[in-house]
Amino acid sequence: MTRTYVTTPIYYVNAEPHLGHAYTTIVGDAITRWSRLLGNDTKYVTGTDEHGLKIQQAADAAGLTPQQFTDEIAPKFAAAWERLNIANDDFIRTTEPRHKAAVAELLQRCYDAGDIELDTFAGKYCVACEEYYSDDELVILDGVEDCCPVHARPVQYFEEENYFFRLSRFQDRLLDWYAKHPTALRPEHRGNEALGLIRGGLRDFSVSRTSLEWGIPLPWDPKHVTYVWFDALTNYLAAVGFGSDDQDYRDWWPATHLIGKDIVRQHCVYWPAMLMSAGVEPPKRWAIGGWLLVGGEKMSKTSGNVVNPLDLIDDIGLDGFRYYVLAETPYGSDGDFTYEGLVGRYNSDLANNLGNLAARVATVVAKKCGGVGTAPSPDSPLAAAATTAYTDAAASWDDLQPSRALDATWGLIRATNAHLEQNEPWKAEPGPAVDAVMGDALEALRIVAILCSPAIPDTAQAVWERIGMSGQVADQRLPDAATWGGYEAGPTVTKGDPLFPRITL
Repeated sequence: MTRTYVTTPIYYVNAEPHLGHAYTTIVGDAITRWSRLLGNDTKYVTGTDEHGLKIQQAADAAGLTPQQFTDEIAPKFAAAWERLNIANDDFIRTTEPRHKAAVAELLQRCYDAGDIELDTFAGKYCVACEEYYSDDELVILDGVEDCCPVHARPVQYFEEENYFFRLSRFQDRLLDWYAKHPTALRPEHRGNEALGLIRGGLRDFSVSRTSLEWGIPLPWDPKHVTYVWFDALTNYLAAVGFGSDDQDYRDWWPATHLIGKDIVRQHCVYWPAMLMSAGVEPPKRWAIGGWLLVGGEKMSKTSGNVVNPLDLIDDIGLDGFRYYVLAETPYGSDGDFTYEGLVGRYNSDLANNLGNLAARVATVVAKKCGGVGTAPSPDSPLAAAATTAYTDAAASWDDLQPSRALDATWGLIRATNAHLEQNEPWKAEPGPAVDAVMGDALEALRIVAILCSPAIPDTAQAVWERIGMSGQVADQRLPDAATWGGYEAGPTVTKGDPLFPRITL
C-alpha cells in the first residue's frame, strides 16, 4: 500500500487563524482526500508553533504566561479547522512532550555530527520572521532604513553567544540532492527561487538563544534555548514518532510539505540540510504556495487586513468557501481576495453549473422517468468527456494543483449541460431515448460527485444521495469508481432544496 504523509506549516499562535492559514489548510485537506480516494494510506498533519520571542512578547502584552497564552489560542486553530471540515489526522503543538523529544533527538544528532558549534553573533534580526538579515537584504520603507523585506518593519540589533548550525557546509550536498530529485520543488518557478537561494551562498544560522526562556533547552547545554526554526521544523518528524516511535517514523517519513513562499529559505534550504546532518532522508517534496492578498497586500495583523474565514462561511456556505479557495488561484501564484470575486465564482461555477445541473436532472427524471434513475448508454458521447475529466483531474491533483483539477471536473459538468441542451429531454415523450439521455446525465453526476468530493465533500455527498447512490462517496476508490457505466438503473432520484442558491450582492 502507498503511504502519503502531508503537512501544513504549523501556525504561530500570536494571533487567531485568518484566511491565509485557511487557504493552505484547505489545499492540504483536498490533496489528502484525493489521496484517500486512490486507496492510499494517508496521514494529514497540521498544528501550532508555540515557542520563540514573538510568542513570549504576545503573552507579555496579554498579561499571561506563554503557556497560558498558547493554551488559549491553539484550540482556536483546531476549532477553525473543524468548522472548515478539515479531515486532519493529527494536530501537533510544539509544547507537547513528543515534540520536545523529537527536537532533542534531532539537535543531538546534528551536534554529534559536528555541524553545530558555539560562536558569537551580532546582527540585525526580525522578530516576526525569527530571522537574521544582512544589510543587502534589508529595505528602506517610507524613509526608514533597515526594514524587513517580508514584514515591512524595522529590524532589531542582537548580539549574544549562540550555537550555530554550519549551513555553509551543505551547499554542494543540497544542490546535488535537488539535481537528483528535479520534481521535489513544486511549482517549478517557486522551486527555482529556492535553488537560487542555495546557489547564492549559504550562511550559518543560529540554533539557540540565551536571552530567551520560552523554548526547548539544548540537550547538551540547557543554558541555551532552541532557536525557533530548529524547533518548529522538527514538528514534521515529531508527528510521526521521530525520537519516540521509530516504527511509526519509518512507516511514514518522508513527507510532502505545503508551505508559503515566505518560508522557502527555512523549509527548502535549512530543513533538508538539518536532516542530512542528522542522517534523516529529506522530504519527498515541497508544494510552495503564493499568498492570498487583500487590497494587494499579504494579510497580517500589523496591516489590519486580516479576513476571518469563519465569517465568510456564514455568508457563502462551507463548500462555497472551500471551492473558492481551491478553484480561484493556481497553487503557487498570488491571488487577490475580493468579496465580489467570491460571490462571482460561487454563482457561476456552483449555482449556475453544478447546482443547476443537479436540479435539472432530478426535475426531468421526476417528470419523464417516474423519479427512477435510468442506465447510461455505453457509447454515450459523455463517456469520453468523463475519461478526460478523470485523467486531467488525477494528473492535476498529483501535481498539487487543485484549481486545474477542479477545472477538469467542471469540464464534465459543462459537457453534461451541453448534452442535455442538445437533446432537450424535457420536450420529448417518455421512452428509451429519454431514458438513455437521463442515464448519461446521472452517470456523469455520479462521477462528478466523486471527483469534486476532495474540494466540496458535503455537496458531493448530497449529490451522491440525490441520484440514489448508497454509502459514502468518500469510500469510493479510483480509478475504477470513475469508469463509465457504474450507475445502474433503479434508484430513486430526488431533487431537494437548491444546492447553491444564487447570491445577489
